[in-house]
Amino acid sequence: MTGWRVRAEVGSPECAHLEGLPDTVAAARECEDCVREGTKWVHLRRCLGCGHVGCCDNSPRRHATGHWQATGHPVIASAEPGERWAWCYPDQLMLVHAE
Repeated sequence: MTGWRVRAEVGSPECAHLEGLPDTVAAARECEDCVREGTKWVHLRRCLGCGHVGCCDNSPRRHATGHWQATGHPVIASAEPGERWAWCYPDQLMLVHAE
């Protein structure tokens, strides 16, 4: 997937999990799992593998991390308005959108 790069200094590690990611569109504007369970979320994250929208780790149910653990989809992006960053779970790397 183009458009994302590791947020770090020159010589920083690379993220191989960006290769081959589809261009996904957020499937929802709310945490799909929280809505189904009747729970609340704090911030939203979008899976760059399939578009699933889940809640952040500051939310009580941590559905975005649960989605990664269940599916193996490695990269999420913030689904919050105005935020342009992503996170690679296996590499533990912050990614920024390359403008």
